[in-house]
Amino acid sequence: MSPRLPEPGRPLVTNDTVIVTDAGDMGVHIVRPRDGNPSPVVLFLMDAPGKRPLLHRMAAVIASHGYHVMLPNLYYRDTDAFELDFSSRESFERMSELMFRVSNRNVVADARALLAHAAADPAADASSVGTVGYCMSGPFSIHLAATLPDVVRCAASFYGVRLVVDTDDSPHRGLPRITGEIYVAAAEFDDYVPLAMIDEFDAARAAAGTSGRVEVYYGTHHGFAFDDRPAYDPAADARHWHELLGLFARTLGGTPPADTHMATDADLG
Repeated sequence: MSPRLPEPGRPLVTNDTVIVTDAGDMGVHIVRPRDGNPSPVVLFLMDAPGKRPLLHRMAAVIASHGYHVMLPNLYYRDTDAFELDFSSRESFERMSELMFRVSNRNVVADARALLAHAAADPAADASSVGTVGYCMSGPFSIHLAATLPDVVRCAASFYGVRLVVDTDDSPHRGLPRITGEIYVAAAEFDDYVPLAMIDEFDAARAAAGTSGRVEVYYGTHHGFAFDDRPAYDPAADARHWHELLGLFARTLGGTPPADTHMATDADLG
């Protein structure tokens, strides 16, 4: 595992499966504690560069704190797999094509399919759900909390884009329907997420009475939590893990972040 990630603190089981939906075959990477006891579900929504090994390692970190983590390929309507080649202009162009085809409506349909699959798994507790998204998927995470308030206990967004847009399904307009806790973190320097939008989103959160916090990580740039990006910031990444795992612990009942322990790769068997 990357030395920049906290390593899992308990033995885990991983499973790559396919969930058949009305829109096609959705590939899903699932990681959960090996003990098999029902664990709260975390829907880990990929960023635009695709479902890749870094996200698999991050899913393992989350799972090690007591969660049934489901990481779907949100591009499955167009391709079975995509991983951005950061050195290729053509790969960036392909990513742009794919990301703009993913909508709030699509992600809600996908989330329902994921939770139906989890409900049939004795190792998952699909009645207690957390969501997390980065960049492209940040707004999807918040939108799911508003659309599925009966089960989504918390939602996190890190440098999420399009949190305030002029559409009926804009995340800021769904805030009054959210019953769980949200955490939204933004970079200080971000061409995709201006601070004025973050201020507007937080004002909407306060007006709606939505539980949670909106924070700016000063001195950081878009992508600070991913070590495959030039903007990676180790201190901001550590803060991101502390806030994310703390949110999940408060609302879903898993292990708090202070209890992270070191483990070997063998624990991921």
